[in-house]
Amino acid sequence: MLARVALWAVVGIAIYFGLQGGEWSSTDLWKQRQRKHELAAKTDSLSREVDSLKKVLRAIQTDRSTQETLAREQFGMVRGDREILYRFGAAADTSPVVAR
Repeated sequence: MLARVALWAVVGIAIYFGLQGGEWSSTDLWKQRQRKHELAAKTDSLSREVDSLKKVLRAIQTDRSTQETLAREQFGMVRGDREILYRFGAAADTSPVVAR
């Protein structure tokens, strides 16, 4: 009876070592596979973002309408003498200063 229990214990330990032992366990391999899928998804996302940024760059370099829009919105430029630019700042604080 003791020999049979010892045999099953050895078989159980051998199976456990076969699955989890060594330099990389099954759990480690499963985690690495998950990480690989996450990195692939992130790489795809970044590739799409780079493609869209390349399109924007191309539009800025070649499209006159995009250039005009950027000049107006980002730099406050106007077209010649036909337009006037009005800039509204924050309202000045006109409340009296009270000394304490």
